[in-house]
Amino acid sequence: MQKTAASSWGKCLEFIQDNIQPQAYKTWFEPIVPIKLTDTALSIQVPSKFFYEWLEEHYVKLLKIALTQELGEDARLVYIIKMENTLGSKQPFTESIPSSQQSRVLAQNVEAPLSSLNTELKNPFVIPGIRNLQIESQLNPNYNFQNFLEGDSNRLARSAGYAVANKPGGTSFNPLLIFGNVGLGKTHLAHAIGVQIKEKYTDKTVLYISAEKFTQQYIESVKKNTRNDFIHFYQIIDVLIIDDVQFLSGKTGTQDVFFHIFNHLHQNGKQVILTSDKAPVDMQDIEQRLLSRFKWGLSAELQQPDFETRISILKNKLYRDGVVIEEPIIEYVAKNIKSNIRELEGAIISLIAQSSFNKVEITLELAKEIVEKFVKNTKREVSIDYIQKVVSEYFQMDVETLQSKTRKRHIVQARQLAMYFAKKYTKASLASIGSQIGKRDHATVLHACKTVDNLTFTDKQFRKYVEDLNQKLTL
Repeated sequence: MQKTAASSWGKCLEFIQDNIQPQAYKTWFEPIVPIKLTDTALSIQVPSKFFYEWLEEHYVKLLKIALTQELGEDARLVYIIKMENTLGSKQPFTESIPSSQQSRVLAQNVEAPLSSLNTELKNPFVIPGIRNLQIESQLNPNYNFQNFLEGDSNRLARSAGYAVANKPGGTSFNPLLIFGNVGLGKTHLAHAIGVQIKEKYTDKTVLYISAEKFTQQYIESVKKNTRNDFIHFYQIIDVLIIDDVQFLSGKTGTQDVFFHIFNHLHQNGKQVILTSDKAPVDMQDIEQRLLSRFKWGLSAELQQPDFETRISILKNKLYRDGVVIEEPIIEYVAKNIKSNIRELEGAIISLIAQSSFNKVEITLELAKEIVEKFVKNTKREVSIDYIQKVVSEYFQMDVETLQSKTRKRHIVQARQLAMYFAKKYTKASLASIGSQIGKRDHATVLHACKTVDNLTFTDKQFRKYVEDLNQKLTL
């Protein structure tokens, strides 16, 4: 039987599979495609320059033994790297690289020019000194299902998360989007899903990352011309958890690259888990094609916990910390802190700390004192919609007028103040703020913020506007 590229590479893979860990084989050898066999030279296609460099650094001896057994002592391996053409053409092109020592004659084997040959993936998740690829999941094991208590407010999200954790990529909840206001447990639940998957499926690569960190990595990859490697790194993840996906708002480049990563993962049965402070329908400045994919799976809301759930959360927290508090005190805290779980746990921690530091007993009076101060000092999350409502009411106009195209001075100033406070009190990008306040661009928002800063110093009446609105927004 005549040897072909596929049959020869298949024989090599049999040997390789017997000599490395299953996860390493899956990550670094399954994606390779045999292209052609000429005499004793086998050409294989790999997804990126980073991929080729990793094989040469970690598996060159293994590859040499496998290839020699199949094709003899004169066997040669040629890598064909499928690259994204950054020179304007939509068509991908390839670069052929001989294996190992022959790499010094690289220029003679290049089939198409590359913008840079010296690219490497600065991957913060690869731990140096470990032979096979190890990707730190970035998960917090303290955030698990055991201490994520179920209640009416979170039952759907928790149940869906549990189903995904037990069968990642195998349910209709892909992607799973968990949304809700700050402090309700979105991040906790996302970590819990990842932690359970890691425990049940030790061979799966799980990665948790914030949308902000993802964006920073993408920008860095563009600067260093390693965009292909950035994409490939995320395409080998089995379970990708992106926290605060609303942070992608207005970032078209990051949205575009995430769109392609998402498509690859979804098409290959990999699980995507997202968290957001709002439902897809309420997200601003997210591309429609990306929003439509967010809606493919399940969007599950986390709501404010009811009284019974708040009691359970406090008791669970106290039990884990080995602290005993009388029932009336627990009920008082649960009744008076309703907004979110983070504040609830924060209040009980403050209560325990006060008791411990001052060596006093935890009484109802102490609880009242702590809760009063805690609630008073806790900043409420402010939305752009809320800011527009407060500013409009202050200047006795409706929100439509505030957002209108009119150039009347008092309306322009109100609009500029709304933009200023939106930048001050939200995490939204300038582009997102402008879009939500009358469909302006980011330059208009930047100008508005500078104008407010200047007028605050030079105009006494305007300074009073700023002080009054600031007080209303922080009450």
